[in-house]
Amino acid sequence: MMIKIFTTGGTIDKVYFDANSEFQVGDPQIVEFLKEANVTFTFAVESIFRKDSLELTDADRRLIRERISGEAGDRILVTHGTDTMVETARQLTDIPAKTIVLTGSIQPARLRHSDAEFNIGFAVAAVQLLPSGVYIAMNGCIFHPLAAIKNRSRNRFERLAR
Repeated sequence: MMIKIFTTGGTIDKVYFDANSEFQVGDPQIVEFLKEANVTFTFAVESIFRKDSLELTDADRRLIRERISGEAGDRILVTHGTDTMVETARQLTDIPAKTIVLTGSIQPARLRHSDAEFNIGFAVAAVQLLPSGVYIAMNGCIFHPLAAIKNRSRNRFERLAR
């Protein structure tokens, strides 16, 4: 199975720059995670951009959509910042015949205590097993973009009350 991975930045790829005392989006971390995990599936990684998701524009979301729509494969994983992940996922819901899973992390992947590694592994399993559609894989749960929200006060994703 071939999985195409698109990276867009977000907290998962943030690195700490001591001179500035702040985090900035750096190189995609997913490649190292997958190499260290010794995965046996085929994957290709393409970085669309390196932005905090709060900086994403409508044009950026259109570009993400174009890249995914134009991808020949049908198994797509997207690493994305958590603050606007739901918004981006909602823009992808009508792409046919592809399983698209978005994931990210609340803490940067390079930190000792990060949810990144778990979320990536969970998303990799999800993209291989789920039927066509768009999903968010966070906090050990699969969410449909139209029924999900990031609860910022609890640092987790939750299902919308119906």
